[in-house]
Amino acid sequence: MRIENDIKLGFKDVMFRPKRSTLKSRSQVSLDREFTFLHSQKTWTGVPIMAANMDTVGTFPLALALAKQNLFTAIHKHYSFQDWDQFLSEAPEHIENHIAVSTGTGSKDIAKLKQIFDKHPKLQFICIDVANGYSEHFVKFVKKTRAQFPDKVIIAGNVVTGEMVEELILSGADIVKVGIGPGSVCTTRVKTGVGYPQLSAIIECADAAHGLGGQIISDGGCAVPGDVSKAFGAGADFVMLGGMLAGHEESGGELIEVDGKQYKQFYGMSSETAMEKYVGGVAEYRASEGKTVQVPFKGPVDDTLHDILGGIRSTCTYVGAQRLKELTKRTTFIRVAEQENQVYTK
Repeated sequence: MRIENDIKLGFKDVMFRPKRSTLKSRSQVSLDREFTFLHSQKTWTGVPIMAANMDTVGTFPLALALAKQNLFTAIHKHYSFQDWDQFLSEAPEHIENHIAVSTGTGSKDIAKLKQIFDKHPKLQFICIDVANGYSEHFVKFVKKTRAQFPDKVIIAGNVVTGEMVEELILSGADIVKVGIGPGSVCTTRVKTGVGYPQLSAIIECADAAHGLGGQIISDGGCAVPGDVSKAFGAGADFVMLGGMLAGHEESGGELIEVDGKQYKQFYGMSSETAMEKYVGGVAEYRASEGKTVQVPFKGPVDDTLHDILGGIRSTCTYVGAQRLKELTKRTTFIRVAEQENQVYTK
């Protein structure tokens, strides 16, 4: 047993230190990024915010809405081949640059991936998603997927430490998903005691990835637009959102009414709700590591996206970053004990 005594930080532990700026308006800030990925050598341009591959968030309707504003969606893995076929036959052609096909690591998963990509070769992104990216089986699956799909962009995760980011990139991942336990409907930290404060995880993992020419996604922990900015400021190339995009017209989840108010169901993919839905319940050898909540119905996602993107642009003006790419270079974080005055809270 050993103890690391250096301080690890989450989003609530810091704020940006403002700096002199020549920017006159938020409208001068560009949020587009361009990446050329290490193994696939594919180039992508867009706003690097992603909808999470949860079945209440990573939906086809949400992907269409986000793509209109040049954002990205990791489509959840529970759509069938027939679902994919129908969606792609009706969707605009450019959608292929704004979605990833998510997969688990079983033999049926690789067969389904092959079926989808054989029929739709213009698809570019694969998201290999497991809760624990530290297993030898996962690393082998990443290598196998890279060998089978050498020209595709592979996203792999989740991990929270630099050495494992390096392992996955060297095994064939272009982008590594970073985050264990920070999600709003994730209970991994309380069920297992395992986790890593998200801001520090981003800083350490971004450093490891960028040293090898790879990228990272900050996955989880963002509750407000300022958190998204902090993730980018800490070095994240992409930021993945779950709870912030839940509860919308385009989101998944059942729409219910309670005392005259509308809500949508939102749950973690390791929750009892998800496991009942997809595998017939929680196996005897494991525990549920997610919760199920009712999110007030928010209507179309456009207003929420406007709020998030406007917040990031405003962050950039406060620190003098004309492009999102410059934000991390202009970032100085200060440690704080409070974030906001909460005298008037709902």
